[in-house]
Amino acid sequence: MKYKDIGIDLGTTNILIYVKGEGVILREPSVVAVSKDNNKVLAIGTNAYEMLGRTPGCVTTIKPLKDGVIADFDKTEIMLDYFIKKIMGKSFFVKPRVLICCPSNITQVEKNAIKEVAERTGAKKVYLEEEPKVAAIGAGLEVGLPSGNMVIDIGGGTTDIAVISLDGIVYSESLKVGGNKFDDDIIKFIKSKYKLLIGEVTAEQIKINIGTVGNKEKEMKVMGRDLLTGLPQTITIKSQEIKEAFKSSVDMIIHAAKVVLEKISPELSADIISKGIVLTGGGALLDGIDKLIEKELKVSTKIAEDPLTCVVKGTGIILENLV
Repeated sequence: MKYKDIGIDLGTTNILIYVKGEGVILREPSVVAVSKDNNKVLAIGTNAYEMLGRTPGCVTTIKPLKDGVIADFDKTEIMLDYFIKKIMGKSFFVKPRVLICCPSNITQVEKNAIKEVAERTGAKKVYLEEEPKVAAIGAGLEVGLPSGNMVIDIGGGTTDIAVISLDGIVYSESLKVGGNKFDDDIIKFIKSKYKLLIGEVTAEQIKINIGTVGNKEKEMKVMGRDLLTGLPQTITIKSQEIKEAFKSSVDMIIHAAKVVLEKISPELSADIISKGIVLTGGGALLDGIDKLIEKELKVSTKIAEDPLTCVVKGTGIILENLV
């Protein structure tokens, strides 16, 4: 019986899965809910995400992936096994070939951990590819030509910046800055300025609704716990305050992009000036990020079509050409 090929974007925030011949068929949060009493897994994915910040003392929610790599091996294995069985259904006895994306510049030990998790879930064979290259493929860039392509993939746990030519990464930088760091920036900013404690779900809603590094002028009512009185409180936050909160993290991304541009050859630099930079990942949707990068790097910058799925769609393109 013909086995299925599966492409996995093993993200810090979300897991997306592509099945050859079927397309992207799963996207769920990388979250696991566990009982503290017996360490039993109670919920995975969307069901576990809905419990974030709302669990009783006997239950904890875990994000088993941190900064694009495995932080909790056992829970990652359980989560991945659950998702693969969910999409394979009755045909799970047919071992799939699995292509998994990982951040650039991670260690061999971290790569081996990712590979081992996939093998233990029953994969016939496991392939690893670096995220920026796969994101570039998913964004429609012709990475196989002798010409430079630059991609900035802003994910949940990491930002990968790479220049790709002839199917290989010429130079790359990987930062532990992404959507989760932006959420932390919001939490810290509101705690410092307003003495109000909010959770990560609320921070993410703020980021999505009014977050900006541009000129957006929006505001949002935010509810949390007053650190002085211990009582619930509601405040109003403006977009320009969130811009202030993001400044340090965004500056790190821009600095890393400048380092990449400084390290490549003049010929590749000319290619990138001609073609521009492509942004992928959920962070590419942050208001004004493309214009800010373009202004700071003085290179045309555009957001890929559907940046959230570029990596997993890239795995699909690779799988379709896998012999």
